[in-house]
This record gives sequence, C-alpha cells and structure tokens, in this order.
Amino acid sequence: MTWTIRPPRAEDQEMLAEIYLSVRRETFVWVDPGKFHREDFAAHTNGETVFVCEHENGGVAGFLSLWPADDFIHMLYISPDFQGFGAGTALLQALPEWPQHRYRLKCLVKNRRAKAFYLAHGFRVTGNGTSPEGDYEELSFSPA
Repeated sequence: MTWTIRPPRAEDQEMLAEIYLSVRRETFVWVDPGKFHREDFAAHTNGETVFVCEHENGGVAGFLSLWPADDFIHMLYISPDFQGFGAGTALLQALPEWPQHRYRLKCLVKNRRAKAFYLAHGFRVTGNGTSPEGDYEELSFSPA
C-alpha cells in the first residue's frame, strides 16, 4: 500500500477519535472499556503535533501524536483494517529527522504486539513504570 502522511484536517477529527477509541478498547482488554471515551482523543492530543496516515484511497488509516518539546511519541494508533501493512512504519519515518534523531515513548507491558513493533524499528527498553492502564516500559530510539 501507498501511504501519505499529512497534518490533520478539521474533517479528520471524528475518524481520528474513532480510531483512538476503538483500538484502545480492542487492545487494552485488561482495562474497563467504560474508561475510554471518544472525547479522549481531543484531550489527549492537546498541544501535540499530530501526523495523519492516509491510505491510497484517501481514507484515514491511523495517526501518530508527538510531544515535540520532549521528542516523546505519545500515541501511534492504526485502524485494525490497516495494521500490518506499513502504516505505522510510514508514520515513524515521517517524524522530523527520522532516523537521525532520538525519540522515546511508553509502551504498556501487556501490549506485546506494539512492543514487538517498536523493537523491530530500533527502539530499546530504557526504563519502566506504572500507569492507570498498567505497567509500562519506556522505549527509546537512538540513532546508530
């Protein structure tokens, strides 16, 4: 598939919120799904730089949100229909100065698929902690 990475448009907000909500509910099965709400997307990306991944037919496949001040990847979510086809990789590659720049993120320990994705893209475990959704590991990407 061919991916286009672009800034979000006003008309994307509903789809981005739906992807965020549905993927969280499907992935974080150990968390009460009632704790996730459509409004979370706007609140959780406030002040962040959002990158939208659009598939070749023009629909939104997913997004990445970045807190630029800390080079922190806050979220990377791909609609289940597009997982495994390179959308996540395209989003990482669209980050400023990728792969010559250092980035970090937190990944829930129970989210094994996401952790495998990040490790396959050069991230390494550099710390750990606990959040309301469970234990997490901090992963860092450092240029070779």
